[in-house]
Amino acid sequence: MRSDVFETETLTVPGGTETVLRGGRHLFPLLPQAFHGVRRIGVIGWGPQGRAQAKNLRDSLSGTEITVSVGLRPDSPSRADARAHGFTEESGTLGDVLAVVAESDLVVLLIADAALAAQHQEIFAALKPGATIGLSHGFLLGHLRATGGDLPAGHAVIAVCPKGMGDSVRRLYEQGATVNGAGINASIAVHADPDGHATDRALAWSVGLGSPYTFETTLESEYRSDIVGERGILLGAVHGLVEALYRWFLLDGADPVTAYERACETVTGPIARTISRAGLRAVREGTDAELFDRAYSATYAAAREIVAEIYDEVADGTELRSVVLADARLAVRPMSRIGGSPMWAHGDEVRARRATHETPIDPLTAGMFVATMVAQVDEFADRGHAWSEIVNESIIEAVDSLLPYMHARDVAYMVDNCSRTARLGTRRWGPRFQAAYEQIALPTVGAQADDKLVAGFLANPVHEALAAAAELRPSVDISV
Repeated sequence: MRSDVFETETLTVPGGTETVLRGGRHLFPLLPQAFHGVRRIGVIGWGPQGRAQAKNLRDSLSGTEITVSVGLRPDSPSRADARAHGFTEESGTLGDVLAVVAESDLVVLLIADAALAAQHQEIFAALKPGATIGLSHGFLLGHLRATGGDLPAGHAVIAVCPKGMGDSVRRLYEQGATVNGAGINASIAVHADPDGHATDRALAWSVGLGSPYTFETTLESEYRSDIVGERGILLGAVHGLVEALYRWFLLDGADPVTAYERACETVTGPIARTISRAGLRAVREGTDAELFDRAYSATYAAAREIVAEIYDEVADGTELRSVVLADARLAVRPMSRIGGSPMWAHGDEVRARRATHETPIDPLTAGMFVATMVAQVDEFADRGHAWSEIVNESIIEAVDSLLPYMHARDVAYMVDNCSRTARLGTRRWGPRFQAAYEQIALPTVGAQADDKLVAGFLANPVHEALAAAAELRPSVDISV
């Protein structure tokens, strides 16, 4: 990653180094220069990412000659909300999708994955000559490769991919008004660079979103790690784990509130905070290490097997096709909600107890959760992903964005309110993880720990990589 505008730095990671950019509001004056040739940015879509990115970019570019506009369908129910946040037809900052595309120098495509797969040809046809195509997910590339299509020639193609949900992207940006550098980490990818300025535009976009730490990847690596991650430790595996453990603790004699705390509250609360502030090994050090080791040993192989299967199905296009196929079906038959599962009825009571009750780290839950997280880390490492991508997609996004959100609400709420791609993946793979935990891991958790496996965890290079990334972490927790 080489920039003609920003001063990058070298991050030491296992086996070598990576070039990263440390963000901060002191870099905002450089944005007009870095957005070489861009006078209008069109953000297409008003979902959680669209809303957050449009507002962050507008605020970061305030006082410059660069305009941020939002493109929506004429009948979009989101138009009223966009107007309420200051994007209006009268000011020229709100318009129809194709009109905004046609007048923008950087077109940021933030509509749903399946919708973009269906509409990309008419969007590409509307692009002005030389306009830069911006993505926040590599799904479209995977879809095009699977269907024999391609991104249009003559246009720079860049990606900026925040490592957190849209609400986190906005809330941490707002916190950055008082804590410089507060924000959500992001990866960038430069897929096509016909004029030589694509990298600086991508970095400017990332800085404008408030990213405290920007690292480089490719569109292919991004969509593989992102889609696998949300089906794995970021969401699908978490859902499967807490459902399995809740039943396990009930069968062991716990009352429903205690079972909820030991299965779910301990993950979204003390385990997430411990990993965020002190790393993975600190979880083991903060609880019964002997039981942690047995749980880790019982879980790792079963979780790794599923992560590898997910990765294969993402890489060969199977998982992407399932998302596209679901679009028409869901238009007439929406997904049912999963919050009706019995355990979620106790969430409000558990959250109400927080002021007077501190939930400890449960060693059984901790060992199983960390084993699943490390299984994903190891699979990504073996598949050749860069360490910044590995720790962000498998650890940082979980503990600094998604799990705090789940803690404020619950895991079921997150599953029912995330992106359609993530919801589909969680419903498909969460039960697979749940079955593996119930049928393979928990029945063997009483066996002696695998000393070699535990030693491998303690010596895993992920600890070094996570410590290096943590040095770029802003000194603020997300407000949810």
